[in-house]
Amino acid sequence: MSVLSKLTNLFAAGNRVDLDKRFQRIRPVGQGSMSKLFQARDLKTGRTVALKVLDMAKTAELMARKTRSYGKVKYPSEGEVCVQLRHPNVVQTYEHGISTRDEQFLVMEFIEGVGLNFLIETKSASLNGKRIGYLAQAADGLAYVHRQNFIHRDICPRNMMVTPDGTLKLIDFGLALPNTPEFRRPGNRTGTAHYMAPELIKRLEIDERIDIFSFGVTAFECVVGRLPWDTVSDSLQMARQLINTLPHPAKKLRPDLDDELNQLLMRGIAQSPKDRTPSIQKFADALRALPKQDY
Repeated sequence: MSVLSKLTNLFAAGNRVDLDKRFQRIRPVGQGSMSKLFQARDLKTGRTVALKVLDMAKTAELMARKTRSYGKVKYPSEGEVCVQLRHPNVVQTYEHGISTRDEQFLVMEFIEGVGLNFLIETKSASLNGKRIGYLAQAADGLAYVHRQNFIHRDICPRNMMVTPDGTLKLIDFGLALPNTPEFRRPGNRTGTAHYMAPELIKRLEIDERIDIFSFGVTAFECVVGRLPWDTVSDSLQMARQLINTLPHPAKKLRPDLDDELNQLLMRGIAQSPKDRTPSIQKFADALRALPKQDY
C-alpha cells in the first residue's frame, strides 16, 4: 500500500467534506511549503474562518519521512494536535478532516493581523515599547503547548501573529510532535534553519528545550533587530555556525539593553540545553520581571 493510500485510509471512516460546497473562499491569505491558507466563510456555521488545505503529495512525503524516523509509532496529524489546544495565545482550530478530493484540511479562527517576522523585518514602529509584552505572550502560549505534552519544533517569528488589539498567537503546528520517548529519540533535522537547536542539527535526542532555543533566537531577533549569528543563505553553513560559532552578544549589538535582559537573551540561545533557561514558563516569568519593559 502506498504512503498516500495509508494517509487516505486514516480518514476513511470519517465523513468527507466537499470544501467547495461547505466554504466560500474569500481570498488566499498565505501559502507555505505544505499548504494553502484561505480566508473563507463557513456556510455551515456562518462564521469567517481560516481554511488550511494541505498539499496531498507533500503531506504524503512528510508522512513517509515520519515513518522512516519513528517506525510504527502513530504520529498525530497537524489537525489531531491542533484541535486539542485551547489558549488565548495559540490559534484555535475548530475542526479538521479530509475533503472529497483526499486533501487534509483544518478550519481555524481567522486572525486579523501581521506576522511578527514582518514587524521585525520592516523595523515597524509599532514594535516600540511592546517587544517584551509580545514575547511574554508568545512564551505563555508555548508554555501551554508544552504542558499539553507537545513540542512545536518550528518556533520562529514567521509562526507568530500579532492582532490589531496587541494579542500574539502561535500558529502552524505542522511539525509538532508529542513529547514522549518515542518522539524524542534522534530523527530528522526538522525546522527553520536559522532557529534550529544545535542538538537537533546534530541528530541527538531532543526534548522541549529545542523550542526554548528557537524562542531564544526569536526573542534576540525581536529585541536586537537581527539574528544572533551572521545570516547566510546556505542551510548547511548556517547549521555549522549554530554548532561551532558563539553568538554575537546582544548588548554589544544593542548597548542600551539592561544587563538582566542581555543575560536572559543569551541564556535562551545557549548551545547546550542544560545551560538554557530551564523552561519556557520561567522565560515568560523572567520577561515580566525585567525592570525595564518598554523596549
